[in-house]
Amino acid sequence: MSDERIWTAAVLVIGDEILSGRTQDKNVSQIATWLDVQGIRLREVRIVPDVEDEIVDALNAIRARYDYVFTTGGIGPTHDDITVDAVAKALGVGVIVHPEARAILERYYTARGGELTEARLRMARTPDGAELIPNRMSGAPGIRIGNLFVMAGVPHITAGMLDALTGELEGGKPLVAHTIGAWAPESEIADLLRLGEKEHPGVAIGSYPFFRDGKVGANFVIRSTDGEQVAACVAMLVAGFEALGYAVTDGGI
Repeated sequence: MSDERIWTAAVLVIGDEILSGRTQDKNVSQIATWLDVQGIRLREVRIVPDVEDEIVDALNAIRARYDYVFTTGGIGPTHDDITVDAVAKALGVGVIVHPEARAILERYYTARGGELTEARLRMARTPDGAELIPNRMSGAPGIRIGNLFVMAGVPHITAGMLDALTGELEGGKPLVAHTIGAWAPESEIADLLRLGEKEHPGVAIGSYPFFRDGKVGANFVIRSTDGEQVAACVAMLVAGFEALGYAVTDGGI
C-alpha cells in the first residue's frame, strides 16, 4: 500500500454569492464523490470572490501541488463571469473565441428560436489551447486545459460535465467506504479507532459525532482502496463496540 500512487485534486469555488452566503455550494460534495470513483483524492477546497487577481493567485498556488484542479463558477454570459480570463492569465496564454464552442452555441440557440448574442458568445471564450468539456444540459461547454478543469457553477450542469469526464482522467484504485454508527461518546471509543487504523494498513477511519434526542453518538466511515482491509476493520470495530456495550447500526445512524 505504501508504494501505491495517490492521485490528488483540488477544487476552487469561485463566486461572491458563495462567500456572502446567498448561495449554498453543492458542487464540492458531488465532485468529491465523483473523484473517489475515479481513484482520485480530493485534498483541498478553496473559495474565492469574483476578483481576477485572487482567482489567479489561488490557481497558481494549487495547480502545482495537485494532479488535477477543478474550478466551479464564473463561466456564464455576464460581466462578472471572469473565470476564463483568470485561468488564461494564470497560464500565461491569451483568450480566444473557440470555434467549436461557438458552433455548439449557435446550434443550441438556433434550435430554440434564439440567436447568439454578444453576451452569449462570451460562453464560447476559452484560454488558447483549451479543449471542451461537453455540456448536454445547456449548451455552453466546460473547459479543459492542462490539469485544469473549468466547470459551471450550476450543480446539475456540473454533474453533466463530470459525467462526460468519467473514465477520462488517470487515477488510482477507487476508494471503498463503509459506514457504521453507534450511540457512543467519541471519548470512550477513541482508543478502539486508533487500534483499527494501526492494525489495518491503508485504512482511514473518520469519526463524525452528533447530539440527537438528548444523546450523543457518532457515525464512523472506514475508507481504503483495499476492500478486504475495510471489511476486516469494520468487523473489528463492530466487535469492539459490542464488547463495550454499544450496539452498532450498519450504514450509520
